[in-house]
Amino acid sequence: MAKNKKITIEGAEITVLSQDADDYISLTDMARTQLQDVVIIKWLSLKSTIEYLGEWESLYNPDFNYTEFGTIKNAIRINSGDLIFK
Repeated sequence: MAKNKKITIEGAEITVLSQDADDYISLTDMARTQLQDVVIIKWLSLKSTIEYLGEWESLYNPDFNYTEFGTIKNAIRINSGDLIFK
């Protein structure tokens, strides 16, 4: 069973999930310590992030909808680093 614990780094609490022999650090907690949700929004708006999430889903999600993802991926164009849907 997975267990959560907190670590404190420079005054900020970061969640660490331990499962089996692996530890997973909360990127959300880390991002909130710097620029709040802006960091997450910017990261999610990158074309490379969308492509990474698609690859991850294709590997680990047996119900991944390739057609829908292709539609989303093809609708994205980058303009000054912002995500824009056509």
